[in-house]
Amino acid sequence: MFGGMIPDDDPMLSAAPGFRLARGVARHLRSLDYVSVQELVPAAGLRVDVMALGPKGEVWIVECKSGRADFAADRKWHNYLEWCDRFFWAVDSDFPTDLLPEGTGLILADAYDAEIIRMGPEARLAPARRKAMVHCFARHAALRLQGERDPGCRGGARI
Repeated sequence: MFGGMIPDDDPMLSAAPGFRLARGVARHLRSLDYVSVQELVPAAGLRVDVMALGPKGEVWIVECKSGRADFAADRKWHNYLEWCDRFFWAVDSDFPTDLLPEGTGLILADAYDAEIIRMGPEARLAPARRKAMVHCFARHAALRLQGERDPGCRGGARI
């Protein structure tokens, strides 16, 4: 869709559909000066696919859905709204977007890029919640980076 010619040996061809969507979303968000992490846990029982932090401290959550069944099985997405300023769905160009709830953002993505089709409405986080989310984001990113640099050092911390 966005990436043009894809080499036959590209590792993204064998990656899970949700991972491919998350990568394309992260690349696009980076072009907008947002940084992102994947699989962040904002609260017990919740795990968002992509959380992005904007240049002014904006917190966006993006849920990646690979198909109708994946979307239908998601019973938790409403719970993510209280943890972000804007909420988006990321889907590929074959996804039936009429299934997605009104009042949410829409991103079309593939493994290489994405495009925001519909901006999610803004519901600004309270200052204390924003501080907690930025802290959570920073710790998640630092733990991931430390794990990449020293895979044997887990120290009991979880991501």
